[in-house]
Amino acid sequence: MNIQQINKTIEPQKNILLQHPLYKKVKTIEDLKCFLENHVFAVWDFMSLLKALQSKLTCTTTPWFATKNPETRYLINEIVVAEESDLSIDGRRQSHYEMYIEAMHDCGANTSEIDSFLAEVNSLQNIFVAIKTSPLHPNVKSFLDFTFRVIEEGKPHEIAAAFTFGREDLIPDMFTAILKNFQENFPDTDLSKLIYYFERHIELDSDTHGPMAMQMINELCGTDAQKWAEVEEIAKMALDKRIGLWDAIEESLTAKLAMA
Repeated sequence: MNIQQINKTIEPQKNILLQHPLYKKVKTIEDLKCFLENHVFAVWDFMSLLKALQSKLTCTTTPWFATKNPETRYLINEIVVAEESDLSIDGRRQSHYEMYIEAMHDCGANTSEIDSFLAEVNSLQNIFVAIKTSPLHPNVKSFLDFTFRVIEEGKPHEIAAAFTFGREDLIPDMFTAILKNFQENFPDTDLSKLIYYFERHIELDSDTHGPMAMQMINELCGTDAQKWAEVEEIAKMALDKRIGLWDAIEESLTAKLAMA
C-alpha cells in the first residue's frame, strides 16, 4: 500500500466534505459566528496532534538524544515552527489557534465555549473526562475524543495519519471553498484576520505542509504493510469524524434558522 492507494480509498469521504451542504448555509454574519464557534475546536485539537508528533519524532526531553530519523525530525519541526509561531497579519508571532481566536473576536464570534472547555481541561487534567462532561454537541465531543484516543494510543504513524489525511491534506481545498463563500456573502464586512488565517493555511498546506506530511507518512511506514493498513484505517476514521463535525455545524445553523 502507498499514499496514492490511501488517497483513492478516502476520495469518497473527501468529496462528501468538499461538497457538504454546510458551506451554502453560511449566509450571514450570525451563520459565520456559529461556524467559527464550532470549528475552533478542530483548530485547537489540531495543535495537540502536532505536538504529539513532535514529542514522538523529536527529542523534547533532557538529556537530549538524537532521534532515529533525521528526515521526520526535520519535517515535524518545520511544521511546528509555522503552526505554533507564524507571523500574524500585523507582523506578530502567534500560533494559528491564537490567530483564529483573534479573528473570532474581530467579527463578534463568542469564544466563551472554547475558553470554558480549555479551563475545564486545565482544571481536571484529564482530557477524556473534560470531553465527556462538556455540554458540547455529541459530534464535537466524538471528534475530540477520537483525536485524543489516537494520541493516547501513541503510534506515530497513526497520529501522523490523523494529522495528514484528516487535516493537512484536506485543509487547502476545504478552506478555499469556505473562503470563497465568505468573500461572496460578506463583501462589506472586515474579515481581514479571518481571511488572512485561511489564506495562510492554503499557502502553507498546499505548498509546504501537505507535501511534508505525506513525506512523513512514507518515512514512518516504509515497507511495513501493517502500518500502512493502520494509516488507512485512521485516515478513514478521521474523515468520518470531520464529516460528523460538519453535520453538527449544519444542524446548528438549521436550528437557528428554524427559531428565527
